[in-house]
Formats: sequence, structure tokens, C-alpha cells
Amino acid sequence: MLIRRGRRRWGQGGFCSSVVRKTVLIVYRMETKTSLVKKIFLKLSPPSLRDNTAEIDRLKKQIKVELGIESLAVPFAQISGWVSTLRAAGYEVTTTVAMTMPLPAVIELEAGDTTRRNFGLAVDLGTTRMAYQLWDLAQGKLLVETSSENPQTRFGADILTRIHYADHPDRLKDLQACVVSEINDTLLNLGREYHLSPREIFTMTLAGNTTMTHLFLGLSPASICREPYIPVLNTIEPLTAQDLGLNIHPRAVVSIFPNVGSYLGGDVLAGILHSRLYQQEALSMLVDVGTNAEVVFGNSEWLIGCAGAAGPALEGGVAQMGMVAGDGAIEKIRIDPETEELSYSLIGQGPPRGICGSGLIDLTAELFMAGLLDIRGKFTVKKPTDRWIKLDGQPAYVLVRAEETANHSPIVLTQVDLDILLRSKAAMYTILTTLVQSVGYSLKDIEHFFVAGAFGNHIDPRRAVILGLLPDLPLERYIPLGNTSLKGAADVLLDYRSLEGVKKIADKITYLEMNVNQDFMNRFSAARFIPHTDPNLFPSVRRDVDFL
Repeated sequence: MLIRRGRRRWGQGGFCSSVVRKTVLIVYRMETKTSLVKKIFLKLSPPSLRDNTAEIDRLKKQIKVELGIESLAVPFAQISGWVSTLRAAGYEVTTTVAMTMPLPAVIELEAGDTTRRNFGLAVDLGTTRMAYQLWDLAQGKLLVETSSENPQTRFGADILTRIHYADHPDRLKDLQACVVSEINDTLLNLGREYHLSPREIFTMTLAGNTTMTHLFLGLSPASICREPYIPVLNTIEPLTAQDLGLNIHPRAVVSIFPNVGSYLGGDVLAGILHSRLYQQEALSMLVDVGTNAEVVFGNSEWLIGCAGAAGPALEGGVAQMGMVAGDGAIEKIRIDPETEELSYSLIGQGPPRGICGSGLIDLTAELFMAGLLDIRGKFTVKKPTDRWIKLDGQPAYVLVRAEETANHSPIVLTQVDLDILLRSKAAMYTILTTLVQSVGYSLKDIEHFFVAGAFGNHIDPRRAVILGLLPDLPLERYIPLGNTSLKGAADVLLDYRSLEGVKKIADKITYLEMNVNQDFMNRFSAARFIPHTDPNLFPSVRRDVDFL
């Protein structure tokens, strides 16, 4: 059953029931997929007096029939060698075709049947870490997912530092070269482990934010952080591995996700692609928290997006004992409402090393629920607990005592940490509110709330609502998706038609610049309280917390 609202506003569309929505998703999954690079084994009839079609034309004709395409490019530089391969193989060859848009292209011709040896790499080029998925495209099978530190961190932990460092051409080359080298080293290790030659990797897809994409391409990101905040380019045509110095097949096609604006990059577009937000009838939102908080709102008819500086503290990177979501990070915390006894869970094994963003959100919400924080986010030290200490004359809360931690130092939450977190949570909530209200909606209109990244994997939506970080929606509307940048890049590897989806997203989305948005600043102060200065915006929190 399709339901539409009686009153329409700008950009407003209908939404489908859960039954219809599930049917749509099932139909999508059942579609036949063709990978970005396709291998085909051909048995061509040799030329004869009765059929004197030129050899390359004969090859192209058969490929077009097999793939159901009308046009096909063949690199001129390879023609002579490929004709020799055709003849030596008795016209039984495997051709590798990149299904790039608008013109598919042959990138390799091999004697015999090598269709089983076809691999692709998806890359999420993150500011702090790089993530990879190696795929067997012949079987549509994920071989491995792995990650490594982004080596650019030695030139600057944050994007702004790297932008300034890249002002000199030689240093820009250094930033590009170290990332390319890291990918090549990873490929070499994966090749050894999975017994494949890097030349058998015929395609790579990459998604990253606008700055990371520029640095990967060796383009200056200087204009990204200066008015009017524009990148050098948004759309990147498919490149080859040899263009970028990648040690895979030299003619391997490298597809890089486009950007929308200076702070809304290809990683977000990959997230929209993977979540299918752009195909949803229902009003939906995607939030990806990393270096920045990137947000997209809309449905199949329209999309609007923005980015804001809410990421680092929510990742746990700003708190004194904060860390990214990795081994040894405290990710979940509970305080018993009767005994006030604290318990926590870790990512991975071993003693705790720090606290990640989800743990920080949990802790703050639990302290508030236990009455150990007031609505301003200030410690209520008059309430007794054996976890109060003083650091530099200021109150702090001991989460884990020194003897229980990896480095034998206590893990504590300070008032400074809380103030930073509350500014970040206020920024996040204000970004969401400003974006939604800019097109005439309210947060309660969101039917699907997709949460991406490590933040999405570990966050407890209920604690985030209590804190006032996320809107007070039914919890079933919150859908964690993990690393959608990497998964979106893999979607393109597995189905070349996803490239058309990426193009539609890029053409459809409107970018809202928060740096010059006065409404954002007007709403920010009200959102710094727990959960908000207007508790009516959080009815479920008001119901559960008797002092609101």
C-alpha cells in the first residue's frame, strides 16, 4: 500500500509501508549483477575467404554480443600484440572488459580460459585509516577485509594540517606518494596470502572525502578550506592504474567516487549508494561520523547534504583518554540505577586502553541518568561516589582504575572532556535540525535513520537520544550500516550499473554550506544542554528522567 501525505512541501514525496519497502529491496538483490570488470572466454572462428572480417573487428563483435553492449573501445597500442595472441591461441582467448560508462573498454587479452582469475580491490581512503576489501570477481566472493593506518598522519593528524602542508608542490607529491605506496604494500601482502599476482587485479574503486581524494590524485586542496570553499574538481573520470602508479594491472580501471562539495565527498556518496537512500520513498537520513559529521537527508525524489565539525570528539579522539574504535577501546558502559555500580565492555581483547566515541556517549548519558551530571553537563560532586577525584584542582570521574588498564594509568572523564563532547553533540543535533528544517520538515519525519562508520557500529541509539545527540525517534528507525564508504566502493566493483547510481546521486544532491548558515549558530547554544533546553523535543527522555 502506497501512502502519501495530503499536504506537500518543497521536495516532499510519499513513503511506502514496511511491506512494500522490503519487497523493493528483495527485487534489487535478485537482479543479475555484472562486475565492473568482466572476463569472457571466447572461441572465435578463424578468418577465411568466406568470412574475411578483420581480426580485431571480429573480436569486438563477439564481445559486444556476449555482453549485450553497442559500443566498445580497444586501445590502439595493444592491437598488434593482441592479434599475435589471437593467432597463437587458435582464436580461443579470454578478454577482460572494463564496463565503464559511457564506453566499455577491453583492457586485456589472454590465451586460453583465464576467467577464474579476476580480482578487484575496494578502498576506503579515510583520514586516519585506510580500509580494503579484496574481491574474487569471478565468483562474487569477498576474500578479505583489512585496514592500515593512513601514512599521511605523520604529516598531520587532521585534514587542515595536511592542507597547509600540501601548499608546496614537493610536499603535495609526498602526501600522494605515501598513500599510493601504502596501497601497493597492502596489495603485495594480499597477493602473497591469496596466491595471486597484482596483475590479476583488473580494477580498483576508491571512496574518500574531498580532501583525501585530492591528495590521492596529487591535486592541491588549498581552495577547500578558503572562501568560497570549492575543490579543484568534483567529477573524476575513470583512470588507469599506471596513471596513478598503482602496482596492479597497468590498464586496470580505477574508479574514484565524485565529490559534491568541499566537505561532502565521495565517501558520503558511497554511503548513499550502499544504503539505497536515493531509492527510498520514505524520508531518510544518513549520518557518517568521522573527521567531520556528514549528513544527507531526502528520498528518491531529492537529496540535500551538509557537513560540520562534530566528528573528532564523537570518535573519542578529543577526550583526554579518547581513542578510535579499536582493540582495547571501551565501547559500552552501564551504571546500575540502584547500586550505581559501573560495568563496561571492550572492543577486542586485553585490558582497556581508552574510550571510543560510543563509550563516551554511553558514559555521559549514564552519568546523567544516575544524577551525577546536571542538565548543563556539569559534575554534581555533591552526590557521593568513590569514583570522584580531582585533577588540576577540577573534579573528574574515574571510569577504570589504574591497576585495571593497559598502561597502568586510570581512565578518567574530566570536565574539559565533557565540555568538548557537549559542544560536539550540540553541533551534531544542530546540523540535523538545520538541514531538515531548511527543506520544511522536522526530525520526527525521518522514517529511516542510517548511521555509518565505526560510530554507527558501536553507538547505542538510546544513549545518544538521552544525551541529545540524536533525535527522539522510535529506536527501530535507527539502522547501523558500518563502513558504508568501503561497502559502497565494493558495490561498484560488483555491479557496474552502480556507477549510474553514483552519477544520479551526484546530480541530485544539493549541498548546504554550514560555515555561513546563521540558523545553525542560533540553534547551537540551546543544544548544548542535556538533552536540550527544550525537553519537549525529547519526550521519551523526559518520561524516563524524573528530574527533567
